[in-house]
Amino acid sequence: MTIVASLKRPSFLSIAAMAFLVIWLAIAAVPFLWTFWGSFKVQADFFSKQDWQNALYGVFTLAETGGYFTGNGYEGAWIKEEFWRSSVNTMLMTLSVVAISLTLGTLGGYALSRSGYRYAFWVLIIALVFRAMPHITLVSGYLLPFFQLNLYGHLGTTIVVMVAINQPFTLWMLHSFFQNIPKDLDESAMVDGCTRFQAFRYVIIPVMWPGVITTGLFSFLLAYNDFALTGLLLSQENQTMVPKIASFLGSAQEEGNVMYAVSAVVSATAPLFILVMFFQRQIVSGLTAGAVKG
Repeated sequence: MTIVASLKRPSFLSIAAMAFLVIWLAIAAVPFLWTFWGSFKVQADFFSKQDWQNALYGVFTLAETGGYFTGNGYEGAWIKEEFWRSSVNTMLMTLSVVAISLTLGTLGGYALSRSGYRYAFWVLIIALVFRAMPHITLVSGYLLPFFQLNLYGHLGTTIVVMVAINQPFTLWMLHSFFQNIPKDLDESAMVDGCTRFQAFRYVIIPVMWPGVITTGLFSFLLAYNDFALTGLLLSQENQTMVPKIASFLGSAQEEGNVMYAVSAVVSATAPLFILVMFFQRQIVSGLTAGAVKG
């Protein structure tokens, strides 16, 4: 009876782990929740130097707008500053990068995982070297031909650079997933009459679909959150969301621009939460694939 009671009683380690989890969630979630709350206030409240509680109660928001909450930040960002255009550019770029990277990555990763030649190892090593290099150092090689061919500032050129930078990552990730799939599946499918590509498409891809989802999500985040490359390669008319947000916080400040940036940050972050929640099972399955064999 005493043993059963002691097992039911939470141990000190469990309590400490739960306390750590609560603290970590607070540290991770509170900044975004605070930003989300402040996006419905005016600048004098959210950045009040007199009393931080003004951001809670909306003293100046009530005086200026007649209500405790206002959507002026979202209206100014999305309509006045045309943040919707940057959102469209971001979606076009990220979806293109993910589609191209996954297509080339799955074909290349599968070929390298099934290849018995020595060159497969060196291809992966070269890809790893390019992945380890700072992204900004790879851009300099693209600038001159972009200027000469009058391609600088366009969305398509940025997609090419982002795919070139992202491809080594997708190649390594997908190669690792393919390595965990027995070659017997390929051979059995080909014995049954499938070609190599049919075996890849109808047998191998369905098995490693969680790995494709996980790799695709990381590729999406790389392109979605990028600032250095998109800020350097895109013109002002073709800006994606992150450089557009930075432009709200330029050296020449105008009244309300800071709140445009706050509202735009919330607008840019919310889709990421939805995306991760929607694909959370596939992400966990992909990250743990190959951890247990048999």
